[in-house]
Amino acid sequence: MQQHPPDPISAVAALDEPTRRQLYDYVARARGPVSRDEASAATGITRPTVAFHLDRLADEGLLDVVHRWMGGRSGPGAGRRSKLYLRAPREIEVSLPARHYELAGSLLAAAVEDADTTGRPVREALAATARAAGERLGREAAADAGPGDGPGDPVPVLEAQGFEPHAEGEEVRLANCPFDHLAQAHAELVCGMNLHLLQGLVDGLGCTAYEAALAPTPGSCCVVLRPR
Repeated sequence: MQQHPPDPISAVAALDEPTRRQLYDYVARARGPVSRDEASAATGITRPTVAFHLDRLADEGLLDVVHRWMGGRSGPGAGRRSKLYLRAPREIEVSLPARHYELAGSLLAAAVEDADTTGRPVREALAATARAAGERLGREAAADAGPGDGPGDPVPVLEAQGFEPHAEGEEVRLANCPFDHLAQAHAELVCGMNLHLLQGLVDGLGCTAYEAALAPTPGSCCVVLRPR
């Protein structure tokens, strides 16, 4: 089994193979875990081929694997447990360029709930919610930083989040907005949310070199990191 989350692009690409897609669809529609023999009988695909493709789907994180005794027997004398497959609960979404609309929706929903509970304006609640989320992301990245990573460097985190950062003079510009469609329709609200998210990220990283600022540029993210 893989130790790190599989790459979503690789996972989606794995389903491009017709036999593998047929087996995935069969397992996904099953009412419980499926054995190799059951999948072979249901699809007419030979058992060795079934085993190969089911294991590949499991390696890609598309299926989960459990081991159970079959036939109602268990314990000593029951033989080896069978390898069974079921659809993994992991959700896979691929977007090029990167988009994170689920994050935006989560922040907006949390802000509405906060505003409803506290009575403060929604925009104020959204600013606090986004900043707190950014700080958590920054702290997690700082905790996971390897020995070769620069202290408090936001660039690797921004790259991982799909912002496509690049240096422009002393500033760090962001070529991609993960909330692009929302920002086009609701620029003031979403760009403000993004500003607080990235300032929270900088603070969570303990970065003293940059601060987030609004600098809308056509075709790019509305936020830029500027030297403090």
